[in-house]
This record gives sequence, C-alpha cells and structure tokens, in this order.
Amino acid sequence: MAGHTQLVVCEGDETGQELLDQALRVFDPGVLGVDIDLLRFDLSLGNRRRTGNAVVHQAAEAMVEVGLGLKAATITPPGIDDVGSPNRILREGVGGSVIVRTGRRIPGVVPMAPVVHPIVVVRMAVGDAYGAEERRSGSPGGADEVAWRTERIERGLCRSVAEYSFRTAGAMDGCVYGGPKWTVSALYEGMLKEEMDAAAARHPDVRYRPTLIDAAYAGLLTEGADQTLVIPALNRDGDCLSDLVLALFGSIAGAESVLLALDDELRPTVAMAEAPHGTAPSLAGKDVANPMAMLLACAAALDHAAGRGDPTVAEAATAIRDATLGAAADGVRTFDLGGDASTTQVVDEVLHRLTEPAPSGS
Repeated sequence: MAGHTQLVVCEGDETGQELLDQALRVFDPGVLGVDIDLLRFDLSLGNRRRTGNAVVHQAAEAMVEVGLGLKAATITPPGIDDVGSPNRILREGVGGSVIVRTGRRIPGVVPMAPVVHPIVVVRMAVGDAYGAEERRSGSPGGADEVAWRTERIERGLCRSVAEYSFRTAGAMDGCVYGGPKWTVSALYEGMLKEEMDAAAARHPDVRYRPTLIDAAYAGLLTEGADQTLVIPALNRDGDCLSDLVLALFGSIAGAESVLLALDDELRPTVAMAEAPHGTAPSLAGKDVANPMAMLLACAAALDHAAGRGDPTVAEAATAIRDATLGAAADGVRTFDLGGDASTTQVVDEVLHRLTEPAPSGS
C-alpha cells in the first residue's frame, strides 16, 4: 500500500450525510491502494447546537493543521438566534479566500445551453452580502419600514480572486470573462474590476473579456464560447452564478466545489472540497440522490494532497474521476441526469471500475 494522507471529514445532515457515507467508500484501502486517514468531525445541526459551534471551530483548526478537508452538506437553521451556517465559520477559520467551482460536460448528458468547454467560477469566499450588518428602521410592517445592509469587501480578497482567475485561465488555455456590475457600483464592485484589470496587465497572454454580470449571465445562456471561461465574482454573485453554471451542464450535483486558503504567493495552504448542493431533505432516506459531486469532491481533495507533496495519491484522484464520469457515460446515472440508478448503484459501479481491471483493448 502506497501513500499516507490525512483528511479532515466534516459530517453533515440528511442527504448530505448519506452522500458523504457513500462517497467515502472509495477511500477503502482495498479500493485505491492508498492510506487515507480520516479525521471526522460531526457538523450535524444537532451536534452544532449541542457544542455551540465549538465542533465547527475544531474542524477548521484541524484543516489548518492538515491542509485538506472534505465536507458534507449541512443544514443552516433560519433563526437569527440559532447556530447559523457552519460554512461561514469554516471559511473564516481556515482563512479561505476563494471558492472554485468548475462546470464541465457530463458524458452522456446533453447540456441545457450551448456550452462545450468548462466554465470555472472563482468566487470570493467571505465578505460581501454574507455576514453583512443588517438593520431595519421605521414602523414594523408599515409602508415606511426600511431595511439596511452594510456590506464590505477587501482589496486583498479582490486581488486573490482576480489573480487566481488569471492563473487558472492561463493553465487551462482559457479566457477570463465576466466581472461585477462596476458601472453601477464604481467604488464597491469597482474594486474587483480594478484588480481584474491589474491582473490582466500582469498576464498579457491570457485572453480577457470583462463583462458586466448581467450581460455575462445572458452570454452564458446564448453565446457559448470557443474556449474555457474563468469568471471572477463577488461572493453573492458567485454563489448564484455557480449554481447556474453547474445546472447548464446537467445538474448542480454534477461537479465539486473547492474552498481554498492561499498564501502570499497564491499557493493553496488549505483545500476543502465539497458538493455544492444542499441537504435535499425531500430526497433523504430514498437512496436516489446524485453522488457525483461528492465523489468528484473526493477526487479534488486527493488532487490537492498531491499538490501538497503527496504524489502517490495523484493516480487515485484521476481514477476516481475517470470512474465517476465513465459510469455516467455508460448510463449509470440518477434521475436528475435522466437515469434510473439509485445512489448505491452509482457508487457500486464506480467501485467496480476502481477495483476491476479494464477490459482488454479498452
């Protein structure tokens, strides 16, 4: 058995936990031939309430030490006096600056728009509308009641998003496309546009098409592209945009999401992979949810382990990805991708492909 990798696993709620349990089957030593040491933290809503979110802070501290994480979907309760979102605590706790989500063609699935090449959304991980101070004034329920929200972004985060976008586009032979609504918000959203322009000057060989966010939405739906697109975005814009992009390719459950903490040279120091969808309570206990994103998140975590100096897991990451996409190509897909396979059947097929030798001549 080769390799030894530590991975912080954040357990979740409802379908999120079911998919995590299924996906973790690929880490069995007999499947991949690598030694994955899983450090598990229970981030279910009940345990977050019992510990007053202490378990979330503990998970973040472990990820900073280990450098790698894998997270299941969790419930964010609506009450303002409740434990809130663990995602924000984790992002702030590990010093996350960007979230990367890549929409790509799913074999055997016809996309909903003229998209052929991958579309990468590089989203600000903290700040903006999330965690903003809010208040109301005027008569409660009256016509004169006003809601206020004070948002903030930092130039350092804007610089990370912009620079990482150009580096990603350069590595993928892609185009940096889109941007904020800088014409309406010249000071606030314009800060990201300033950093995009500065990054473009540092990377003159990367194609650059700055486009207002609303026009970018329309362009993705109608224009298509002749190369990979990399879209830098504010936190709120990127949250909405990445859901759209993943759905264009067939399902929001068809690709992984990766939170990155970067050093001063924009090298990842922490990578936390997860499925970008929620807990899907209506699907809980039915064994029908799509495990693709969670499986691909497992592969992404191993990719970053390889990048941190553990090359023995690089082949394992590629094998998981190829087996997951290969199963989809051969029609072993859940209902959201036009198939009739259960969650367990999809993962069983992936495991079969990981453990059985390929047919001769393939």
